[in-house]
Amino acid sequence: MTTNDRFTVGLVQMRMSMDPADNLRRAGDFVEQAARDGAEVICLPELFCSQYFCQREDARLFDLAEPIPGPSTAALGRIARDRGVTIIASLFERRAAGLYHNTIALLDPQGEIAGQYRKMHIPDDPAYYEKFYFTPGDLGFQAFPTPAGKVGTLICWDQWYPEGARLTALRGAEILFYPTAIGWHPHEKEQYGDDQRDAWRTIQRSHAIANGVYVAGVNRIGLEQPYPESAGIEFWGTTFLADPFGKVIAEASTDQEEILIAEVSRRRIEEVRRNWPFLRDRRIDAYAGIDRRFLD
Repeated sequence: MTTNDRFTVGLVQMRMSMDPADNLRRAGDFVEQAARDGAEVICLPELFCSQYFCQREDARLFDLAEPIPGPSTAALGRIARDRGVTIIASLFERRAAGLYHNTIALLDPQGEIAGQYRKMHIPDDPAYYEKFYFTPGDLGFQAFPTPAGKVGTLICWDQWYPEGARLTALRGAEILFYPTAIGWHPHEKEQYGDDQRDAWRTIQRSHAIANGVYVAGVNRIGLEQPYPESAGIEFWGTTFLADPFGKVIAEASTDQEEILIAEVSRRRIEEVRRNWPFLRDRRIDAYAGIDRRFLD
């Protein structure tokens, strides 16, 4: 692993069509561009190969899943190898008949799968019916060494849970990547939209502060209404990178395809942790019960 102070990340914010092959091709194009712009580690949004299909429960949609390794990791692996970059790709994994996960494949600069993370927290909310599709992850919270630096990968709903961020940071991650698919229910946007999006940014910035790491939230854009009878979801973009004190150092729009290119600085991590030593002052002797559902 490099000992350089800095490395560059690329965060891809994109729109998804109804055509998985087109989404994969366009994702590859964005990765190529991010690599040309100097990114060493490039992250795509959650489940980028399709529109967000979890808006209803439909067993036919399991046909969207693929094995890992599979066609998407092969296509992205070729780009990773050709460009010498690391790619973080969230995929609908078919692990076995009737067993599916929302899984990140981390592709190294040789084009090989260097790590996998399966989404741990699975939501079940109106238009986010993920428990129907995804088995909770069983690989735990991990940090993966790359030639650029050590990275942690979590997925969307995971971003609301401080325990996942903490355990990933304690494994040495210098940056937490959160591939995401989150947006507004159109009928709620006017009344609640600003507060919802602010809460989403705030909780992730808090993980950066509490752990002294960089945090990247990587979202999609566009109104996706795959079922005519539904209102759909308007994905709010706002892909961003926060530094170890929660300062947003790069941020995308709510409605445009963009690639954010920004730097991670180990010196900044050291500086923040020296002055705000939250890891030093943790009372690891006093946290019994954190592994219980509720203390009553």
